[in-house]
Amino acid sequence: MTTAPTIELRTFDTLDAVRGDLLDVYAEVRAPLLHLPNYAVTAFGERLDRHSSEPGFTAVLAYANGQPVGYAYANSIERGDRYWQRTSPEPAEKYTEHPIIALKEIGVRPAWRKTGTARRIHDALLADRDEPYVTLMVNPAAGDGKVHALYESWGYAGIGQSQPSPASPVLTVMIRANR
Repeated sequence: MTTAPTIELRTFDTLDAVRGDLLDVYAEVRAPLLHLPNYAVTAFGERLDRHSSEPGFTAVLAYANGQPVGYAYANSIERGDRYWQRTSPEPAEKYTEHPIIALKEIGVRPAWRKTGTARRIHDALLADRDEPYVTLMVNPAAGDGKVHALYESWGYAGIGQSQPSPASPVLTVMIRANR
């Protein structure tokens, strides 16, 4: 990993001011996959709009020279949430007995990868959250398994699988303590 260049991290609790920045970064991050229905910018925009209206929505964007270079966003989920309903096997009760954070999306422009930017965004997103656990879903094939391995290096462990939509690949559900 190279040293992270100077970035400014900005936190948002609503989508209005940053929706365009999120869509722009997403389009570059997912460029090789945009031809697939689940990864299309319009599909991401629909998910983003839905997630931003759910409890506990927070987004962190990284800016360099005034331009967005990466983002992550999350919201709170509780027992009975569709996130858990699609997870198999059913998660242990310790993960569902209290609200937890669901990291819904994280992305960094290719030029900013391997600089520590993704980890800085991730950590800033979680810094002020009180939930005991954070969960995410990852495509085990992403980056030939490197993305999954990265999350493991951040302390996440697999607890099951999920297919959020018929167009989505089967994802690995991962979780870790938030503190």
